[in-house]
Amino acid sequence: MASAVFFKIAAAITFFLSSTLASPLQSRSIDSSTFANLELFEQFAAAAYCPGNNNITNGGTKLTCPVSNNCPLVEADDVTTVYEFQNNCSSLLTDVTGYIAVDNTRSLTILAFRGSESVRNFLADADFPTIPTDICSGCEADQGFYNSWLEARTGVMSALKSAAAANPSYQVVVVGHSLGGAIAAIAAAELRDQGTNTDLYTYGQPRIGGSTISNYITNQNKGGNFRVTHYDDPVPRLPPLLLGFVHISPEYYIDTGNYIPVTAADIKELTGSINLLGNTVNIGDGVDLDAHGWYFNNISSCDTSDSLEFKRAIISG
Repeated sequence: MASAVFFKIAAAITFFLSSTLASPLQSRSIDSSTFANLELFEQFAAAAYCPGNNNITNGGTKLTCPVSNNCPLVEADDVTTVYEFQNNCSSLLTDVTGYIAVDNTRSLTILAFRGSESVRNFLADADFPTIPTDICSGCEADQGFYNSWLEARTGVMSALKSAAAANPSYQVVVVGHSLGGAIAAIAAAELRDQGTNTDLYTYGQPRIGGSTISNYITNQNKGGNFRVTHYDDPVPRLPPLLLGFVHISPEYYIDTGNYIPVTAADIKELTGSINLLGNTVNIGDGVDLDAHGWYFNNISSCDTSDSLEFKRAIISG
């Protein structure tokens, strides 16, 4: 066990140094269309925190954010859930939660995963060891994130198949914040492997695995990756680099503070799995979970539990 941990740490340091020294720092501004999409899909991710959007298995819910009022773009569209899941029963380990919805205004099928809210969610967050996945040869993922996806996979895949049959021209988009972003990345990878063109939008997503799986998802050609981070958000720095974890690319880095309206000028697109111009290095005041919650708006404000304080206590130790 000790030798395996040492090997992972040594490999991570080697990978970090080789990436830093061999790869040019690539940073570019984003256009208005990209900004509009980042803002829109953040609101779909925010809606996953609202209990009314994930508590009726057969769906049929008009997607809204009634407590937080933080998804006006979504509420303005003709968006209805077709499948909702809140797997918090005692037979499941991870409490993976979210919804599938169709947006008839924009011709989209949305799969959204909620971030951490329950004790089982936080246990999944802390389950760092990696395990083999079905995504590619040698692809290992964080055990907690992958098990979360496995518990949702059967129902989600069946519901997506039905949604695609009903709306074959609709673009599939998978979204999530925090833990939900990690699960979304794994789900999107599997959907692409099955031939579905799938765009991925995540916000404050933790790392899901090492370079093999991260490079594989980065290089998939059936949909775009949009991994959004925020200045001073500690969650995208977990699990740590020294355990061999790296990110998928690219990163869309918001470099402004908390509770400040975000503009296109505040976001830079950064290429690479370790970006020295992005969230990885710009640690600000350290553990700032307010930064984790601020993506265009207060993304998790429909969550009325004490989950943010619980997460703050865990990360702070």
